[in-house]
Amino acid sequence: MPLVMTGDRVPPRWAEKKGASLCGGSFGGDATEGLRIALINNMPDPALEDTEVQFFDLLDAAAGDLPIFVTMFSLNEVMRSERARAHIAGHYSPIAKLLGAQFDGAIITGTEPRHRNMRDEPYWRSLTQVFDWAETSTTSTILSCLAAHASVLHSDNIERNPLGDKQFGVFRIQKERRPSTHRRCSESVALPAFALERSPRLRARRARLRNPRQSPDAGVNLFVKRKQRSLFVHFQGHPEYFMRTLLKEYRRDIRRYLTRERETYPTEPRGYFDAEATRILNEFARPPKRIARKT
Repeated sequence: MPLVMTGDRVPPRWAEKKGASLCGGSFGGDATEGLRIALINNMPDPALEDTEVQFFDLLDAAAGDLPIFVTMFSLNEVMRSERARAHIAGHYSPIAKLLGAQFDGAIITGTEPRHRNMRDEPYWRSLTQVFDWAETSTTSTILSCLAAHASVLHSDNIERNPLGDKQFGVFRIQKERRPSTHRRCSESVALPAFALERSPRLRARRARLRNPRQSPDAGVNLFVKRKQRSLFVHFQGHPEYFMRTLLKEYRRDIRRYLTRERETYPTEPRGYFDAEATRILNEFARPPKRIARKT
């Protein structure tokens, strides 16, 4: 059963991938037999449409014969280009409609931080309203990257710890213990991680965040907590990433260095490239090449 997009238009990238254009109005089955999922996509413009396809792909693979009705939302205060705003206007629902609705589940993404203190972000108040809504209006909520950090800051006052450099790559995540929500999970799993900061493990334990998955290199990656009606599942990484997503992130960081948008050459993602690719990339990095900024 394909995903069913509410509204009148399917996002173009997903329509291209699946060769389908199924919307709520054209679904001929029984809508009460499916699951209703809200995707609150706050990712930066370059990743906005990629993130749609990545999460749609995961939902599509897990759905089987069960119809899944997806409605997309985005926080109004996230900085957007005109093109991104036009895309959101054509395919997303107003965030005000989310706060008055009930969904079986929600997926909340992060975005690129612009302030050291997340409470100073222009979207902070709206994001916390979404967290509060999810506690009583969903059965389960998935939070990725900055959304996971923001959630525990809002509910448990757990601040992030800045890292010396971006934790970037594919890390082997080991279970600490196996709660009932993870009976079918393997002993370890490799997950993509992309983080500038980390939520401290000790304070997470004191806040009774169940912590079944962590990496010796990347720290805590996955933890869960029951919040009123909803089970919040926090990923400090990006479980939705495709195979080439980390490569795109790395290329973007290199480009920012070459154009003097960042001071240091980016660290290579760990556990991602093979030996030959690493050799080529190291040759490119020495000596560093820069492009003069146009004045």
